[in-house]
Amino acid sequence: MGKISQGILGGVSGKVGNVVGGSWKGIDYLRVMPASVANPQTPAQMDQRSKFITVINFLQPIKDFIRVGFKNYAVKMTQFNSAMSYNVKNAIAGTYPDYTIDYPNALVSRGGLAPALNGTASSTLAGSVSFEWDDNSGDGNAQATDKALLVVHNPAKNEAVTILDGANRVTGVQEVTVPNNYSGDTVHAYIGFISADGTSVANSKYVGSVTVA
Repeated sequence: MGKISQGILGGVSGKVGNVVGGSWKGIDYLRVMPASVANPQTPAQMDQRSKFITVINFLQPIKDFIRVGFKNYAVKMTQFNSAMSYNVKNAIAGTYPDYTIDYPNALVSRGGLAPALNGTASSTLAGSVSFEWDDNSGDGNAQATDKALLVVHNPAKNEAVTILDGANRVTGVQEVTVPNNYSGDTVHAYIGFISADGTSVANSKYVGSVTVA
């Protein structure tokens, strides 16, 4: 049985008739219990579910990274849900049921800090992916002390290597160690930045697919 704690316009906890109330992140909410649906597997529902699964599989290996990369967009939602929302809308390729991630249009970090300039990724040594970028310190709000946010995403193994406290923007290069069993795999590389005080984040830049040496 539910309770109306502060009068009819106050918070509702539990179920009152066909209305369910609760609180999430300090926000009171009400929702009506859905009517019974004879066939919940409509084409539109199946299509959307397939998109969600595609993006979840992409984001799951970098969920800890996403907590930082999307922290400024976690407004009344989690960082992961914010990343889900963006990438479902902007980073899906193909048609149902064969959806894939559109890697160049995906974001793994999002914000108003100046992004990486002319980023590249390569692999010439086993167990290593090399990132390079131009120092654009002083352009807009870019600072020499901004720290690189780096992702090496390996879809074949459903794994990723991430760096949350990388080289300074002014440095322009960083080697990322990856597992030896990545050798021969195609990985996808992203560069973002976070300010030294941790308050500002840049949109990530996709810097290409790389075959690990």
